[in-house]
Amino acid sequence: MKVLLVEPGKAARPVEIKNELHEMQQIVGGLIQVLYPWEDPAAIVCNDEGKLMGLPLNRVLEDYDVIAGTFFVCGIQGENFTDLTEQQMQKYQQMFRSPEAFIRTPEGMMCIRMDSVVSPKPKTKKPHRHER
Repeated sequence: MKVLLVEPGKAARPVEIKNELHEMQQIVGGLIQVLYPWEDPAAIVCNDEGKLMGLPLNRVLEDYDVIAGTFFVCGIQGENFTDLTEQQMQKYQQMFRSPEAFIRTPEGMMCIRMDSVVSPKPKTKKPHRHER
């Protein structure tokens, strides 16, 4: 099954997994919880007890919740999980592309999106010309 894997501190990436409960539980690190936050036929599969277990906070979900631990996005067809379509893969990869960092403040939790940083190539120094 083609899904989008979203791990804390990493960019989201497409992966192929088996459509088996045991493998899904292994990916999320425990019992699975399925969230249906969109009208699109897609779901988030995450750890049901991620926050209680103290898993690292991963991504903000629709400005109302934070998912803890590794999760994946898959397609749904009726009550079954299925591959994401190419359009869904692009949409959700864009949505979850950048890792997010969470900082506790006196006012609550603050989320910082960690966009990919491209390091500039080191400049080569030209030798100095000394006049004598």
